[in-house]
Amino acid sequence: MRRDMLPILLADLEEKMVFLGGPRQVGKTTLALSLLNDAKATHPAYLSWDDLADRKLLLAGALPADQKLLVFDEIHKYRQWRGLIKGIYDKQRGTRKILVTGSARLDHYRKGGDSLQGRYHYHRLHPLSLYEINPVPAASDLDALLAFGGFPEPFLKADQRHWKRWQRERLSRVIQEDLISLEQVKQVSQVELLASVLPSRVGSPLSINNLRQDLEVAFETADRYIRILENLYFCFRIPPHGLPNLRAAKKEQKLYMWDWSLCDDPAARFENLVASQLLKYCHHLEDTEGDQMSLRFLRDSAGREIDFIVTRDGKPLFAVECKTGERDLSRNIPYFATRSDIPVFYQVHAGAKDVEFAVHRARILPLTALAGILKV
Repeated sequence: MRRDMLPILLADLEEKMVFLGGPRQVGKTTLALSLLNDAKATHPAYLSWDDLADRKLLLAGALPADQKLLVFDEIHKYRQWRGLIKGIYDKQRGTRKILVTGSARLDHYRKGGDSLQGRYHYHRLHPLSLYEINPVPAASDLDALLAFGGFPEPFLKADQRHWKRWQRERLSRVIQEDLISLEQVKQVSQVELLASVLPSRVGSPLSINNLRQDLEVAFETADRYIRILENLYFCFRIPPHGLPNLRAAKKEQKLYMWDWSLCDDPAARFENLVASQLLKYCHHLEDTEGDQMSLRFLRDSAGREIDFIVTRDGKPLFAVECKTGERDLSRNIPYFATRSDIPVFYQVHAGAKDVEFAVHRARILPLTALAGILKV
């Protein structure tokens, strides 16, 4: 198992600062320490805002000597973090490299200080993908990812008891540490309740109005809570894709979890895993190539739906339909193939069936085969 992002980070650090965001416990600290050629968070160049001693050093401007690379972890929790980082970077540009990591969207939490525009490259670290686990993934790799998720610790442990305890501890840290330190939320228990019910909404158009009723809060409050959990890399939403000559859904978005193992329903878990692999593909091209990528879904007014469409610069690259079994080609694929310019339709499943339907620009294939095509 490897993290393909490592050489990319090294190259970008030669040009600018690098911001590395991603969910809590997804492996950011481990990746950062590997850049320092160390496996321990006691390395002098690794400074965490969550550590009181490191916090005092940062506020005093006391940086470790003779360290060409500095790693600042969770520093976005400091209200004036942008100004602090900008001052360090501007004064020591050319002599030091700077990596900033955080368990929240660093492009969102920009409180105070001067603009950092043009001074950094932004990357997002995702849970493990099939291709990272094995360049030629097998069915057993897929089974393991579905069972334990893509976060390194529970995946490598591969123990159900450990997974359940890890889940409880991670949710507690996301709510009690990240949420409270970054957001002004009076009813923290309501956000925690929302986090517990969202996995049951995976794969369906998300109704904020229904969530509002469940939480007994205003529509705006429920929508804000969802956005907060998105900013903390707990969940993500994808919008509908419109076609010129088709009455398509335009409002409600579909929701997925960064940790698909939270989904109890096997079909929803499989679909969420596919969504996560596709989102990683989009983020990879955005962060490394600068392409404008988007992950969307297609649904018309009659309820016909294709689970996912990947677009680049607003144009469809391919569509993906999810099926848990080796079923026949979905009737929705020929329907949308004749009404769209989508170049290719993939229908993915967890089995071994691999057949093409040239007349419909379609292919039924295992998800493991699609992972080899995406290569992320």
